[in-house]
Amino acid sequence: MKKKILTTLLAGVFCMSTVGSVSVYAAEDVKGEVYAFIAASLSNSMEQIQKDFNEIHPDVEILYNADSSGTLQTQIQEGARCDLFFSAAQKQMDVLKQDKLVKEDSVVDLLENKVVLIKPKGQETKVTGFENITDAANLALAGDSVPVGQYAREIFTNLGIMEDVEKMEINEGKNVSEVLAAISEGSNEVGVVYATDAASVADKVEIIAEAPADSLKTPVLYPVGLIESADATEDDAKAAEVFMEYLQSEEAIKVFEEYGFSAALSEEPEVVTEEAEAAGK
Repeated sequence: MKKKILTTLLAGVFCMSTVGSVSVYAAEDVKGEVYAFIAASLSNSMEQIQKDFNEIHPDVEILYNADSSGTLQTQIQEGARCDLFFSAAQKQMDVLKQDKLVKEDSVVDLLENKVVLIKPKGQETKVTGFENITDAANLALAGDSVPVGQYAREIFTNLGIMEDVEKMEINEGKNVSEVLAAISEGSNEVGVVYATDAASVADKVEIIAEAPADSLKTPVLYPVGLIESADATEDDAKAAEVFMEYLQSEEAIKVFEEYGFSAALSEEPEVVTEEAEAAGK
């Protein structure tokens, strides 16, 4: 029985077949439902991927739940139906792995993002970067259970200004979308979001600065993995695997890059040519 606890459910029909070497499943064999929990910052890019995927596998229905990774993690731990989790940070995925809720060896660090400081477009501010963020009258900041909020606090801590930031008037958002909305609407002077979020509303916000070098030692990686789901049928599980494979395809990566993400560098084994081997002797 389906559990109707999804708070931000975006339904879409997805499809996929053998695009190059993307999937081992024939188009006519792929059908079912996939409950995909995605970080809020992925919403726009995943909508585009939905359209592309839909042209290939019309018999797979993807049900999106978009929210902060921390909220999604909690929902999965509490038993929500989820087949695939696309997190905005490794911490939440690691917790689910420890709880044995993620299928072993399915997790891939797929994307990378940047953390930026923004202000409403055209609005004046004395703030020129993260270092003097306390010059702002107020700040829109995601909660400390939200990856971008955790990244921001790491930046403030490494810059030695965390205590001063805590004294500011802070409008705490439950996810990055709320922070972005607060700045887009001019409700706050400055805010901290991902570069991809700022790019999605470039007509409403301006980037003041990226996180200073060495202020953020935790890579802003987006891991994706398959979740152990007792509610999924065999067809659903197969469809989730196909969708997972598609997200790693060149076609999907190009879409993510169009929305400002970059592909996370995977550690590929070094290929040594005969010429290079001879030169090294």
